[in-house]
Amino acid sequence: MHEINTNRLMTLHIFNPEHDIALASNLSNFTAPRAGRQLRTDLWWMPRLWAQENDVVWMKGVQLGGLPITAVEPWGWDRAICAELRRAGVKDEVLPTDEMVQHIRQLSHRRTSAQLLPLLQMEGTVGEAFECKTVEEVTELMQRYGRLVLKAPWSSSGRGVRFCENEKGEMRNENWVRNVIKAQGSMMAEPYYNKVKDFGMEFEADAEGRIHYLGLSLFHTVNGAYEGNILATESVKREMISRYIPISLLDSVKQRIVERLHLDGYIGPFGIDMMIVKSIGNGNHNSQLSIVNCQLGLHPCVEINLRRTMGHVALSISPTDDDIRGVMRVVYDGNHYNLRIEPLKQR
Repeated sequence: MHEINTNRLMTLHIFNPEHDIALASNLSNFTAPRAGRQLRTDLWWMPRLWAQENDVVWMKGVQLGGLPITAVEPWGWDRAICAELRRAGVKDEVLPTDEMVQHIRQLSHRRTSAQLLPLLQMEGTVGEAFECKTVEEVTELMQRYGRLVLKAPWSSSGRGVRFCENEKGEMRNENWVRNVIKAQGSMMAEPYYNKVKDFGMEFEADAEGRIHYLGLSLFHTVNGAYEGNILATESVKREMISRYIPISLLDSVKQRIVERLHLDGYIGPFGIDMMIVKSIGNGNHNSQLSIVNCQLGLHPCVEINLRRTMGHVALSISPTDDDIRGVMRVVYDGNHYNLRIEPLKQR
């Protein structure tokens, strides 16, 4: 192992993309799946994009004893990363307590998204979410809505999410639902919405509990898995969203988040995933919350991620010129993951 020793005061940054899976396991001695381990190994350097000049970006396996670290900023906090940092020589006084880590885990439960959703409802929005403690509750919702999106309380992007339909009075994925409820205590269920566009808002919570808006995140997903982010100025991204919904609606939702969201001690970056959906006369629920002369609605809280997100990464390298637009992607070439930036193809 390498040894770092310096007298500078600094923040330690870590890219631990396996964080969501580690939260689900809730283990100190956690081994991520192979893909997660390789993603971390290949892109360990990524926090350099937002780290300050005197900060340190940690590569797993490097010993940190003797380094005067004053703060630690991982991708996300969980029991596994805390144990890893202690083994590397980071002192407890700059790490969250075990109680705080468990508190962050509970806040990261998908019920937090369901609880935030009603606070963001207004004319022009859609969205419902339910926490189910039994298979029977899920079945009842399936019979009511016909088609559901089922989500494990803790899971990584694209995993732990299944689309389920009522077929001949029977629910598919019943065994999976039963197993998730047994392992994690509940299952989150939402009516299926006809999605038109994914996007999100990125924020940061400070030590005084204030919420600071950082910018829009326009991203692509395939079957729930992250594919890439648009790199553009905030004004360009707002114009892109305004093609679907009134920008005033976007601003009203942002203001409610800043004013009404309380994260009970969480400090750090977080993101809220949203989507634009078809909301009138097409089987979506809450369709009465329509936008005048428009068949699109805003789902203001699909997920809340209490960690850094790829949207934050995109904001750290976004252009300041409205005429410059690109796409940031994480690409696997068969051997390694790479962060690529390509020109945005104009439509």
